[in-house]
Amino acid sequence: MRRLLVVALLLTPCLMLAGEKKLMHCFVFTPVESATQADWEAFFKATDELPSKIPGLHRVWYGKLLKPLTILTTDAETRKKLAGGEKEVTGPVQRVIRQWGVCMEMENEQALKVYADHPAHKAWEQVYFKVRQPGTTTFDILGQ
Repeated sequence: MRRLLVVALLLTPCLMLAGEKKLMHCFVFTPVESATQADWEAFFKATDELPSKIPGLHRVWYGKLLKPLTILTTDAETRKKLAGGEKEVTGPVQRVIRQWGVCMEMENEQALKVYADHPAHKAWEQVYFKVRQPGTTTFDILGQ
C-alpha cells in the first residue's frame, strides 16, 4: 500500500501536465560561428529572464538539437509551382542546417501576440541576433 501511495504521488504531476491546453512556440536556428562565450551567456541569461518580463510566457527551454535539422529551401518561382500543385518541379535548392532550438510555453495564442510586440522581446532579439545566423524555422503547437 505504501508503494502504491509513493507511485501515485510521483505520477500526479505528470498526469496534471498531460494534455496541456497551452501554446508551445518553438524555433530552431543556425548559430553564428564567431559568437563568443559571452554572447552565449548573455543569450542564456536573457532567455531565462523572459518569463518574468512577458505576461503569459510561462517557461523557456533552449539547447543544441540532439540531431541537426536539415531544411531545404528554394526560390519564389519554384515554391509557387509547388504550391500550385505541380508534381515534378525543378529549381535551385539550398540546404540550411539548424543546430540549436528554443521552445517557449505560453498561456495561449493571445500571449504569443503579446510576446511578439513586447519591449522585452525586442530587447531579447538584440541578444539573440548575436548568436544566430539570419533566419529561423519557427512552429507553434496548440495543446489539445
